[in-house]
Amino acid sequence: MSFGQGGPQQQWDPWKPNSQQPWSGGGSGESPDWAALADASEARAKRRRLLFMGGGALATVAIGTAVAVAVVSANGSDEASPGTSSQVPGATDFDIPSPTGTAPSFAPTSAPPPLDPKDFIASAKKDKAPLSPDILFPGTQLTMGETVYKKGPTADTGNCASAAKSTLPKVLDDNDCTRLIRVTYTKDGMAVTVGVAVFDTEAQATRAKQQADKKSIVKSLSGGGIKDFCSGAVCRSTTNSYGRYAYFTIAGFTSGKDVTTKDTAVFAGGDDLQEFTFRQIRRRGEAQASAAASE
Repeated sequence: MSFGQGGPQQQWDPWKPNSQQPWSGGGSGESPDWAALADASEARAKRRRLLFMGGGALATVAIGTAVAVAVVSANGSDEASPGTSSQVPGATDFDIPSPTGTAPSFAPTSAPPPLDPKDFIASAKKDKAPLSPDILFPGTQLTMGETVYKKGPTADTGNCASAAKSTLPKVLDDNDCTRLIRVTYTKDGMAVTVGVAVFDTEAQATRAKQQADKKSIVKSLSGGGIKDFCSGAVCRSTTNSYGRYAYFTIAGFTSGKDVTTKDTAVFAGGDDLQEFTFRQIRRRGEAQASAAASE
């Protein structure tokens, strides 16, 4: 069985797949034109290279444009800057501070210095807090460490010399003492009287302390079940000052026995009351300084 070739001869197209090259001279049985076929093949290869290169260039332009848009967007601008879109902005397009630039400076600020508590007890002009025996020596007893002292009678006078003995009255008068507060504490047959002399200035209180000698003593304060003590017996006394206050202690036995260096409880009692008085005067200054700072 043979197949006929009816219909028109198919036209050959070098760019169309499966198209057939016509034989030279029609169906005369001649061989194909190999030179023509080679030229056509070279033309197709060249066309493909041109298409590939053109497509790559378009891709490069597209990527450059995307980078430019991304950079501009990151810089916070809604519109691309003028110029070639494929050009990445240089470093001068960004507001980046130079690493060698001067750091910002700020005016120095500082909190006001804290108020000195001692300033408020150094003079009568600033020391305005209420003052009385019960304010300076509150409660009915005093605990110092493990020792408890029972509070006895108190006294308050504007005639300082009347509450002092021996050389102390003159010292107080010469420095214009305005007030003398006394209180007595007891423990196991031992009694201590504390006398706080008040002056207008710290300088006056300091001079009173310096001028006092071994005979400058405050009068012991008895009463309320406490017998008179240190009237004729040997007792132990102390003198000190802080701010506009000078304070004195006298300690002895309520039995009238003389105090010796072996009586450590008497010495400890005088030291405890002297320390407590200092703390109370200092607390006056701290309380007034705190109140002034909060105003």
